[in-house]
Amino acid sequence: MHGSGSDLERQAARLMARAGLSAPQRLEPLRGGRNNRVFAVHAPEGVFFLKAYFRHPGDPRDRLHAEFSFLEYAWARGLRTIPRPLARDDASGLGLYTFLEGRLLAPGEVTAAHVEAAARFYVGLNPADGPASGLPDGSEACFSLAAHLECVAQRVGRLADAATGPDFRPDAAAFVLDNLAPVWETWRDGTRDAAARLGLSMNAALPPALRRVSPSDFGFHNALLGRDGDLFFVDFEYAGMDDPAKTVCDFFCQPDVPASPAALPDFLRRVCGNSPDDADLPARVELLLPVYRLKWCCIMLNEFLPVSAARREFAEGGARARRDRQLALAKQTLLQLR
Repeated sequence: MHGSGSDLERQAARLMARAGLSAPQRLEPLRGGRNNRVFAVHAPEGVFFLKAYFRHPGDPRDRLHAEFSFLEYAWARGLRTIPRPLARDDASGLGLYTFLEGRLLAPGEVTAAHVEAAARFYVGLNPADGPASGLPDGSEACFSLAAHLECVAQRVGRLADAATGPDFRPDAAAFVLDNLAPVWETWRDGTRDAAARLGLSMNAALPPALRRVSPSDFGFHNALLGRDGDLFFVDFEYAGMDDPAKTVCDFFCQPDVPASPAALPDFLRRVCGNSPDDADLPARVELLLPVYRLKWCCIMLNEFLPVSAARREFAEGGARARRDRQLALAKQTLLQLR
């Protein structure tokens, strides 16, 4: 937990000093942080962005380290459509960044130019002379087809286990047990059969030379449109090394501000151009897209799991209406897979 307002102000002042900046004049809470608390820090030099990262015994991920390290790497690569990392305090779980002016894109507003900007950002993260060193694996990184399936199986299993408990909402429990879990079993078995027909090994590990830097949770739900039309990318607390097929699938499966499926061939072409030695990449993407659509159904239902619910309450509150929306969206997404 982060401290009281006065504690946070003192911590923010220490971070500003580490970055060579003046003490804050005021901290302004901002809306929009899904997992964390976020603030605009007003100072004589301008406005900066302070992020207070969620911490919970049931969620061991170091979100501050993942995001700050990724941004340091991306900034060193010359990428400027991101916040610049300025200072961090691991003890208090705080990160200080430059403030990006912009607004969220609305569903249906995404254009081909936006998709191209996202592809350029991905390619910019990955040097042509080989994979980056120094970054850890991304959250839920998967380096074999079996690992991709196991990742989703664990998510379905957590939901199914929770759905049998007395505290799980009955309508959500019925959906998980009677719809989501059976559809998952069908797609899991179908994916294995399709891999065998294509001659793809389920257990062969993707060689390190074919792994790529992934922003993770990459999509237009984590983008800001600037006043001059530039697109900025934010929220990298899951970032790291991963299978590029997973990056593509997540990009086209996130539901909040979706990219058009018609943009997939061009986006995949750019990603494949960055991985010229990965001959199986297009086949992996085709094979895994339905799997990741089902994974995103699970992500939508995280609202009903205790740790995820605590994370949302830490960030923004308003649980009941949000759970209703997420359950409806998960039902709609699953219908497209049946």
